[in-house]
Amino acid sequence: MKKILALALALCMVFAISAVSASAEAPAVAMITDYGDITDQSFNQTTYEACKAFADANGLTFQYYKPASDSDEDRSSSMEKAIDDGYTVLIMPGYAFGKAIQNVVPEYDDITFIALDVSEGDIGDLAADVPANLYCAVYQEELCGYMAGYAAVKLGYTKLGYLGGMAVPAVVRYGYGFVQGADAAAAELGLTDVEIKYVYGNQFYGDSDITAYMDTWFASGTQVVFACGGGIFTSAGEAASKVGAKVIGVDVDQAGTIDGLYGEGMTVTSAMKGLAATVNAELQAILDGTFEGGKVDNLGLVSDVPAENFVQIAPSTQFSDSFTEADYEALVAAMNAGDVTVSNDITAEPAVSAVTVDYQGNIK
Repeated sequence: MKKILALALALCMVFAISAVSASAEAPAVAMITDYGDITDQSFNQTTYEACKAFADANGLTFQYYKPASDSDEDRSSSMEKAIDDGYTVLIMPGYAFGKAIQNVVPEYDDITFIALDVSEGDIGDLAADVPANLYCAVYQEELCGYMAGYAAVKLGYTKLGYLGGMAVPAVVRYGYGFVQGADAAAAELGLTDVEIKYVYGNQFYGDSDITAYMDTWFASGTQVVFACGGGIFTSAGEAASKVGAKVIGVDVDQAGTIDGLYGEGMTVTSAMKGLAATVNAELQAILDGTFEGGKVDNLGLVSDVPAENFVQIAPSTQFSDSFTEADYEALVAAMNAGDVTVSNDITAEPAVSAVTVDYQGNIK
């Protein structure tokens, strides 16, 4: 009888150990939104959809949390709530998480944190020795900004505009890349009449003042505006819709949103970051046991194939005979090979040779 009891106890211990092991191999994933929500057609929605799809495909538990307000304290509280609820992998999109990461990550070395579009400058003192359980991804916005500017000129637009949100580094890199790409295309085509109006709204949402500013641009002949900064695209879209002008989206493929709001065919292209690709790569690494934290990755081109890169322009781009998908692929291949280079220097306006740029500062 004692032998039977001992055997039963041993089996229970084996099953218990197996259960713990299985649990360790199947992390629970939580995503925390920044100041937006999962229907923002931008960072939050793209990240949420990627997390959910990966979790569903791999049988993982997944939940998202929305902070009570746009504050460092509430972002920190949501991260801690997810941990208290048993989630062992937290995914956070956007530089706004910088302070919350500083507050929370050092307290939980058994939790894996994945931060998208969060730079060394955002995480303060942690950047000197990034914790092993923290992985940050930033993106080379100047590259997809370049692609968008190049495409716009190749597609026949000569009166361009750049409407940035706040002049944070990522937004400036987008804009300066856009200027460089437009300049390169104009030089290739031998054009001397390409003009770019350039301004920051000094906020990440559109309003009547910014819309009125865009009205003046379009009234004076601007054909397409690259709207770069959260919801600021609404002002560009609203103004463009009045005169049949165009918009270029940012971060994700915004054609569905912009066209849905302001008219079919309004979105020429979108300059995109590979948020979904990053989510998939890092979650897969966790499952495979190959996850490498303790760093800030600067993601850009890794392939001649556009869809395999962490920066690209949207598949919905309005390609034409003047700029085909094959032309785009050739541009990406040249950039990946280093034959086309793009400066990421944001300390000075980019040098140009074929376009005229009118820098107009801040609207507000």
